[in-house]
Amino acid sequence: METIIGREWEQEQLREIVYSKEASLVAIYGRRRVGKTYLVREFFKQWLLIEYAGIHNATYRQQLEGFAGMMTGLTRENLPVATPASWMEAFRLLQNYMSPRLAKEKVILFLDEFPWLHTPRSGFGPAFEHFWNGWGVLQPNLIVIICGSAASWMIRRVVNNKGGLHNRLTKTLQLFPFTLHETELFLKSRKVALSRYQMLQLYMAMGGIPHYLNEIKPGQSAMQNIDRVCFTRNGLLNAEFDRLYQSLFDGAERHVNVIRALARKSAGLTRNEIIAVCRLQSGGGTTDLIDELEQSGFITGYTPFDKTKKDNIYKISDEYSLFYLRFIEPNKKGGAGTWGTIATGAGWRSWSGLAFESICQKHIAAIKMALGIPAVYTRVSAWRWHPRKGETGAQIDLLIDRKDDCINVCEMKFSETEFLIQKAYSAELESKLRVFREQTGTRKQLFLTMISTYGVKINEFKTSLVSADLTMEVLFKA
Repeated sequence: METIIGREWEQEQLREIVYSKEASLVAIYGRRRVGKTYLVREFFKQWLLIEYAGIHNATYRQQLEGFAGMMTGLTRENLPVATPASWMEAFRLLQNYMSPRLAKEKVILFLDEFPWLHTPRSGFGPAFEHFWNGWGVLQPNLIVIICGSAASWMIRRVVNNKGGLHNRLTKTLQLFPFTLHETELFLKSRKVALSRYQMLQLYMAMGGIPHYLNEIKPGQSAMQNIDRVCFTRNGLLNAEFDRLYQSLFDGAERHVNVIRALARKSAGLTRNEIIAVCRLQSGGGTTDLIDELEQSGFITGYTPFDKTKKDNIYKISDEYSLFYLRFIEPNKKGGAGTWGTIATGAGWRSWSGLAFESICQKHIAAIKMALGIPAVYTRVSAWRWHPRKGETGAQIDLLIDRKDDCINVCEMKFSETEFLIQKAYSAELESKLRVFREQTGTRKQLFLTMISTYGVKINEFKTSLVSADLTMEVLFKA
């Protein structure tokens, strides 16, 4: 377990399962490449682990043949096990194999890529429910872990199951990408010595996905690593985009169209705007599509200040998807050295500001800790005002609305040096605060909070306007 980076809460949940005296059924889900399989294998490696993974786009027969191969590997002499005629028979084989061991020790059965095992008309679902409800739940030494990358499928069909698995789960774990703190720990464990500014650049391109970060080589700068992993022909992330969505969603073209639409609109889109731009039908199918993208961690819905969830503004929250569409896809044929050219241009500087905003929105807990309000109940939101004739518009990408009658109005700036508030930007900030107060009617105390890479340079404008000045260092706190 010492090889697992971060995941402290998840490990504590799994530790409770190990020491439980009852049968346990655990569901783990999270987007592809986030480290679900690694977590299970590493945590349970000191115990017996029976593992079978569903095969993407395989037939019912092929899944059963794969299962027979797994069972063959478990036999002492590696004698071939005949392919079961059905999943009912497959689970009976498992029962027969595990029963002697369950009498004296813990047995972990790990079914990876669980959604892929549910091929049409295969009978896998009823067979698994029968296996668990009729036998598994009676085995105090049995731990069954079901895992899937199709997060929305796992939530609908397993977590919120209304059939045989209803209320049968012992634990449900959703695995998220690494935070910046966990990313730093991961890179250090691989002997990668980079400054936090350089780590921030890596995070902007690939997020906190362990499988992607595993490609980072010691002794290379962020620019060199991004260039190699993203822009060379054999780089992992050069062609990952299509594989990523196709492996997770049926009819993935619709999901990709929504991602492309959001990538073109940095301010985000409402549900109705997504429907209009992507020419979707207004109904349950579109609701499911948006929910699938959100549950899988590709987009996030932000409820505007003083609005309800139906007014949500959706933005891309997957760093790699945004980076791919903005830089990798248009430069597929650029080859080695491409990123060195792009990263010195105005397009990168503009985009990096938006990427930094998105990262800040993911690290609210760290920001609250730095503000000294970790225990204060807060609601995080965004706000924008479309002006009518004669009015001034305004947009705030991060508001921390506090129960103690205060609101942190956050401005996020990514720069190579200390950020300088000049006269024109000072006037813009004053206008933004005034318009927000006028249009919302709030009487709460407003604290202008600057979050930047290296802090805000002291001058008269900072002194008169800024209540809190946070640097990127706070984002790396646990």
